[in-house]
Amino acid sequence: MEFKLKTISKAGIPEAVAKAELYRSLNEPEEAESICRDILAVEPEHQLALRLLGLAITDQFCGDASDRSGEVGKLFERLAERYERLYYTGLLHERRAKAQMRVGRTPHTLAPLFAEAMHCFAEAEGLRPTGNDDAILRWNRCARLLQSHPGFVEEKESEAFDAIDSSPI
Repeated sequence: MEFKLKTISKAGIPEAVAKAELYRSLNEPEEAESICRDILAVEPEHQLALRLLGLAITDQFCGDASDRSGEVGKLFERLAERYERLYYTGLLHERRAKAQMRVGRTPHTLAPLFAEAMHCFAEAEGLRPTGNDDAILRWNRCARLLQSHPGFVEEKESEAFDAIDSSPI
């Protein structure tokens, strides 16, 4: 049996956005995702719905191939402001890395994701609105994760040791 989706009204969009935010805060990202898709069906470039949908999908990342990072990247590319495109793309990379870290991926496979996230946050920092330190906060979180995770510290020490070992005497 096939069901035809119903369309929400434009007047209902603000309340729908509030519900999507609520469902994300209640850790029900699938519900938030569905609501955002309803909003975007009515207003395809609704900036807040694009951000919330991307975040709701990243809330569902489990660290494997089923993660829809490509879809999220395309959503964030549709954000109108360059700062937001960079900041949210950084979040995408950070959340991918964290999801993969949770399932035990090796540090050398995670390092490029964290590096890309930090690159995006650093670029966003230069464009940030006055008083908005979100990109700095995210960059610092990535840095602290890398500093505190034994695999990253060991790998960095190993690389330094290899560099010392291979230098001519």
